[in-house]
Amino acid sequence: MNPATLPALAQRIAAAGLDWIVPDWPVPCSVHALMTTRNGGVSRGPLATMNLGAHAGDTDDALAENRRRLQNILPAEPRWLSQVHGTGVAVQGAQRDGAPEAADAAITRERGVVCAVLVADCLPVLLADRHGTAVGVAHAGWRGLAAGVLERTVAAFDSLGVRASDLVAWLGPAIGPAAFEVGAEVRAAFLAHDRRAGVHFASGAPEKWHADLHGLARQRLAECGVSAVSGGGFCTKADDARFYSWRRDRACGRMAALIWLAPDTPVPHV
Repeated sequence: MNPATLPALAQRIAAAGLDWIVPDWPVPCSVHALMTTRNGGVSRGPLATMNLGAHAGDTDDALAENRRRLQNILPAEPRWLSQVHGTGVAVQGAQRDGAPEAADAAITRERGVVCAVLVADCLPVLLADRHGTAVGVAHAGWRGLAAGVLERTVAAFDSLGVRASDLVAWLGPAIGPAAFEVGAEVRAAFLAHDRRAGVHFASGAPEKWHADLHGLARQRLAECGVSAVSGGGFCTKADDARFYSWRRDRACGRMAALIWLAPDTPVPHV
């Protein structure tokens, strides 16, 4: 694609020489979102180079510099969460309060507030009201997905007056089904919620199954009324040049999925 035809955010990222991902999804121009990759930072070794996770074993200086480079693209510092593979949803307002909230999803209707989750194989799910009044993001590993993190996030939007039918979702890079072999207990956790989830598991080695996180997320979103879903197709484990993968490397960095409503004043160019 000709860089001149890309959205403004994608143009800025391309101009900075970064391979970060700007979602291609049907949202208003007031909705901005991006997904970092492992490229563009200063971390070394297995964390090279754009680690954004505070608990990945990085040096303080490298993490600070990576987050500074990310913030150059953003209207404000991201509202990082203390992620616990659960279903908690932080409703983030204009005022920032102390330490990161223990949650695995965040939503906001405040302009310029940057919602963010960190991932390395788990599925990041971006959500936006098609009218541009609210945005959010969820960290959906298999535990959170099975426990209902997407349902809880959609319900939190409803508490802000945004109906599920007005939400648009984008599924980011995650470990793909060919690489994600799980035990029978993982399949059972999903089937206990809905037997139809079985179509997203393929038999592997004895007592093992290959799970499709993207397919499971689409099913869960559809069940709660979100039918406009884009994205999928990137496997973090299969592409070691672009993505961190905990399953592949164990010691690895973290990527960020971020979303915000454009602030009233423009963000300076990098």
